[in-house]
Amino acid sequence: MTNRHSPTIRRRRLALELRRMREAAGYTVEQARKELGWSSGRLNHMEGGRLSRPDSSALRDLMNLYGVDDDQRREAILDLGRQSKERGWWHEYGDVFNDLYVAFEAEASVISSYQPIVIPGLLQTADYAAATARVVPARTEAEIDRAVSARLERQKILQRGDAPDFRAVIDESALLRLAAMPEVAPEQFRHLIDQAEAVNTVTVQVLPISAGLHASTHGSMVILDYAEDLDPSIVYLETRSEGLYLEESAQVAGYRTAFEHVCMDALSKADSVAYLRSFIE
Repeated sequence: MTNRHSPTIRRRRLALELRRMREAAGYTVEQARKELGWSSGRLNHMEGGRLSRPDSSALRDLMNLYGVDDDQRREAILDLGRQSKERGWWHEYGDVFNDLYVAFEAEASVISSYQPIVIPGLLQTADYAAATARVVPARTEAEIDRAVSARLERQKILQRGDAPDFRAVIDESALLRLAAMPEVAPEQFRHLIDQAEAVNTVTVQVLPISAGLHASTHGSMVILDYAEDLDPSIVYLETRSEGLYLEESAQVAGYRTAFEHVCMDALSKADSVAYLRSFIE
């Protein structure tokens, strides 16, 4: 079962709270760590969200130093610390995932994705997922099965009662590549149509090649937005190894503008479904 509350998100929120408390109390990192007798890297790791298991006693020491005496706020901070120690379902697939993207995805309220080459992972069938895993050189069948299992587990967020709004723009070139795979294409096209037509939170648009150059010629992108104001939006850019995460507000705004322009250049939802249907009719 997918864990609704991502420990990674909780850790990021805790790091933000620790920085806010320190700055409100007028301490620099160096001053605070000297007062507590900590090593030079410990507080930096906590404020950077890089400490996977923050200690409750350390959090209390920080709150005492910063003069945080409101019981409700203190308990909220300690609760964030406890939640950040939990393990999400993706830890079972440490051999599959090479970064923390699924942890950030798990708690997003809106997911906006543009894919120029492949069908978005949240909309892939098992056979298509296996085909994409198979293109990685030297993968064994056991490794491919694990990759498919992880992909299907990921997709469960779209089945939740509080499923995120998923806005998927798929480039026509990705669909033409899919059409060249007759062993998986019919089922994958039907699945895309079903997802696009279902009364749910999924929107599928096709960006036609006839649109010419567009605002996302730099490649694929995913924008993750969160319901809580304490959780800043993230832009995720996939690479061959670990993905790249952008959190600066100006960077996120730039990619959001690009995505909205891509949506405007894409076919409408109804026309996109009609185009998808043309591949199997």
